Amino acid sequence: MATKHEQILQYIDELPVGEKISVRQIAKALNVSEGTAYRAIKEAENKGYVSTIERVGTIRIERKKKENIEKLTYAEVVNIVEGQVLGGKTGLHKTLNKFVIGAMKLEAMMRYTGPDNLLIVGNRTQAQELALKAGAAVLITGGFDTDDAIKKLADSLEMPIISTSYDTFTVATMINRAIYDQLIKKEIILVEDILTPLSETFYLKTSDKVSKWHDLNHETTHSRYPVVDQNMKIQGMVTAKDIMGQEADIIIDRIMTKLPMTVSGKTSVASTAHMMVWEGIEVLPVVDEANRLEGIISRQDVLKALQMNQRQPQVGETLDDIVTNQMVLMRGRAKGEEVYTCEVTPQMTNHLGTISYGVFTTIVSEAANRILRSYKKGDLVVENMTIYFLKPVQMESVLEIYPKVLDVGRKFGKVDVEVFNDGILVGKAMMMCQLLDRN
Repeated sequence: MATKHEQILQYIDELPVGEKISVRQIAKALNVSEGTAYRAIKEAENKGYVSTIERVGTIRIERKKKENIEKLTYAEVVNIVEGQVLGGKTGLHKTLNKFVIGAMKLEAMMRYTGPDNLLIVGNRTQAQELALKAGAAVLITGGFDTDDAIKKLADSLEMPIISTSYDTFTVATMINRAIYDQLIKKEIILVEDILTPLSETFYLKTSDKVSKWHDLNHETTHSRYPVVDQNMKIQGMVTAKDIMGQEADIIIDRIMTKLPMTVSGKTSVASTAHMMVWEGIEVLPVVDEANRLEGIISRQDVLKALQMNQRQPQVGETLDDIVTNQMVLMRGRAKGEEVYTCEVTPQMTNHLGTISYGVFTTIVSEAANRILRSYKKGDLVVENMTIYFLKPVQMESVLEIYPKVLDVGRKFGKVDVEVFNDGILVGKAMMMCQLLDRN
């Protein structure tokens, strides 16, 4: 049976898009405490189908699909620009497909403005009116108000009109940054994106016998299965090693590995890969908040997803991308030696104008990754890093990075990295990496 928390989430999910929600209303409708209702609303907000706006309240918005993540709702725009909704509150759940800056004559402005757009404009009431009639929302910059007639028009057309104290340039930058951040999130693969769903997952129950494992093994050729109780909550994992030498009528509950490691659908694939390699696990059960089985994820699924992700074009550039794109391979002094150069740009420095500790960490990590890949094909995860020497390096310096493999085995690699500036040693690091075997 679903918990009260789960019942509230389901109730919110089934509400029509655009519906206003309150803690008191949900507590009364489902006969729960206001504290329980508040926690559920916050989780719904984190999951992306509820948005809370100051002076407006909490509204049900459309849950974004992965491919549509770069699009924002008007409710999200209000929060980004710290705006005030002047009218058209019932349209806050709608999604905008582009924004237009109204820095031109009225006729030209309207040629660029269409349905589901956001016109960013000052206190030009005629432009605001025409934009609303064209099916676009309006964002008024400079903290200006608007006429009551415009507010009534926004209400009747259900298109938001928003006011913000920021100027036009700042607002456009803030919205661009928000879209950019969401594009970076889009690149992060989660377990829920690649798991084998419950409908395709073979599992055993605690009351099943060893003979049932043999039946599944014969049917699927797999040897590892999650074990659940009557409520579909995960209780253990059973493998061929557990089954070996056991009688056919032995209950699975007696021989399974209890309290297995699990992941949720929101766990990143990179984190899952680290867990699997470190613990030597081939299959992990995927569970929900109540520990109920939602599917499984295998090491092969994880490696395939990581390899696919590396081949995708970069859409949103992170700081790590900026740093690693600066690294260029040069010919080493000795046979088999790799040397990289990297220019320290202003973005890579701290408030003192010298290279930041985080950027230096990224540089030595990337150098270790690249040289280990030349020894062993596949993916790897940094397990341990020690930076035991670091001198200040000012911006616009060109660094030379010398990674040296000290030891490489089937599962681990050890690398020493030395960094020079104008022939002077400025940094040294030692790192241990886990190697993700593709087999």
